[in-house]
Amino acid sequence: MIELSQIDPEKPVLIFGPTASGKSALALEIARRQGGVIVNADALQAYQGWPILTAQPSVADMDHAPHHLYGHLGFDAPYSVGDWLRDVAPFLTGPHPIGARPIIVGGTGLYFTALTEGLAEIPPTPAHIRTKADATPLPDLVSALDPATAAGLDLNNRARVQRAWEVQQTTGRSIRDWQDATPQPLLALKDCTALALMPDVDWLNARIEQRFAMMMDAGAMIEAKAMVPNWDPAAPSSKAIGAAEMIQLLHGDITRDSAREAIIIATRQYAKRQRTWVRSRMKRWQVIPLPDVGDVKFST
Repeated sequence: MIELSQIDPEKPVLIFGPTASGKSALALEIARRQGGVIVNADALQAYQGWPILTAQPSVADMDHAPHHLYGHLGFDAPYSVGDWLRDVAPFLTGPHPIGARPIIVGGTGLYFTALTEGLAEIPPTPAHIRTKADATPLPDLVSALDPATAAGLDLNNRARVQRAWEVQQTTGRSIRDWQDATPQPLLALKDCTALALMPDVDWLNARIEQRFAMMMDAGAMIEAKAMVPNWDPAAPSSKAIGAAEMIQLLHGDITRDSAREAIIIATRQYAKRQRTWVRSRMKRWQVIPLPDVGDVKFST
């Protein structure tokens, strides 16, 4: 149970949790009871075009508390962790220019890690280097790394090895050097209330299954139809879970049952990665098991 008295109304609140865990509802409840503005920390909720599919706050929710950084990007706009940090920074400088402390909520773990631990501003990888990396066998990527960098990596994890190789090729510096030069974080954990929701798997899976029907009832097909003229599978907003399936369903390429199954499976896999992030990267956060007496509740 979350003790409301333990949440300092003067400090920023961070809420991370897997998809469908109820983190947005928790943020709204805190805002209602203590005041505050809700700030998005979910990479895909930042985009226009898929508010239903990405579970952005409803108009009714936005009437109860100010919400920021939701749907403020065009469907094809590039947006990095560094971009998000620059957007969220004004909400953290006190006295708060928007008149209340921020309640930052979302499911993008890297945003929260960068916010509370700092972010090395590594230049983006040029397309030609990324193409070369994609075509290079893993052993060759590993052999090209400097010993110090290789010693700190899981050398069987291609994504991390390739990222280190790309940084080295792009900048002439090892990713380890960049990480060592990481600046101070915008918000230290000691200066905020950091809550990480950790739901029971069966409980969360049941909620994920319910979400598909709720999205359809809310107008997900209408949303997909409106996106057809701008549909681009390579656009950042198209990474929203279920976006491709909804376009396929609209065109009659798959059945509703097939779309439902694919979206549920992808959502469960994403939620699993988010739970792993809590266990591996949020050990100093206050972990809130769910359900707690059936759901998130406040004790006053």
